Amino acid sequence: MALSPLNQRRWRNFCANRRAYWSLWLFLLLYGVSMFAEFLANDVPIMVNYRGSYQFPIFRFYPETAYGGEFRTQTDYRTDEVRCLIETGGIELCLDDPEDAMAQAPSGSIDGETVVPGWMLWPPIPYSYDTINNLGGPAPSAPDGNHWLGTDGAARDVLARVIYGFRLSVSFAFVVVALSSVMGVAAGAVQGFFGGLTDLIAQRLIELWGSVPSLYVIIIVAAIIPMNFWLLVFLMVLFSWTALVGVVRAEFLRARNFEYVRAARALGVSNVRIMARHVLPNALVATVTMLPFIITGAIASLATLDFLGFGLPASAPSLGNLTLQAKQNLQATWLGFTAFFTFAIMLSLLVFIFEGVRDAFDPRKTFR
Repeated sequence: MALSPLNQRRWRNFCANRRAYWSLWLFLLLYGVSMFAEFLANDVPIMVNYRGSYQFPIFRFYPETAYGGEFRTQTDYRTDEVRCLIETGGIELCLDDPEDAMAQAPSGSIDGETVVPGWMLWPPIPYSYDTINNLGGPAPSAPDGNHWLGTDGAARDVLARVIYGFRLSVSFAFVVVALSSVMGVAAGAVQGFFGGLTDLIAQRLIELWGSVPSLYVIIIVAAIIPMNFWLLVFLMVLFSWTALVGVVRAEFLRARNFEYVRAARALGVSNVRIMARHVLPNALVATVTMLPFIITGAIASLATLDFLGFGLPASAPSLGNLTLQAKQNLQATWLGFTAFFTFAIMLSLLVFIFEGVRDAFDPRKTFR
């Protein structure tokens, strides 16, 4: 679908800001890659060939008995026994002596049983964000060939937690900002458009609600109810929607008596249509200007709560938990550097992008 001339001008203005343009593509690349985190970092194979049939453990549950094992529990594909069972086609000797079975496998038969070769296709990083690794030494461990960014204090791979944590933080911020923007813009539009007693009462209520210490409320709720992603989103939206009310209200107060608004009223156009089609586009510039602060604030709030232990569960792939691990293990400098550069790159890209979006929606900016 072709863009309108106005949107074409906005896109040209955005592209003219080279820093914002390239930041957008880099951020989309990083976020797009993180959306396939299960294919990049996982402790189960992407695909298994067992006795000529193809299985996809990354999508569904396969018990160990599906490969000739003894247990009906989730298969641990990293053990020598399971690896031997898959690569030999379920030879029983794998359960007793996998090393001997693997040594005899190239001959084509083991104890008179024919070997049916199989294989496993692993992700580039064979660890998930919650995989506890057997390091053979104390944790955290320094970066090496197996763990490119080292491990944390719980022997979990740091790179896997960064990939999952980046996706979690950005997705959390986007959901919070989307819901907060809808509520804040709607409240500010109603206040500014109708004014009078409606504006007066709503403004006093917002001032009272804004004085509630949100961090304390979230901490109290976290101490009573086990925290999860959607509960934390609900609590964040509950206190962050007021950020956009002021700027949207000011734009609607300014524009409600413009000639085109009065003309639309005289023609019988409904208030909702006037607000959505005629006045709201003029408030977009002020709204977009505030979005970078709300997004970065949501990411920082999530990291702060996780750092304090009142956010998502400790097993969640949180960047705030990674920062806490760096604090608790000051000798592991790689944890601190990883947390710092992850936050710095993520927040800088978002700020640069919305700086370009702000310029694109600003009618005073001209494309050159």
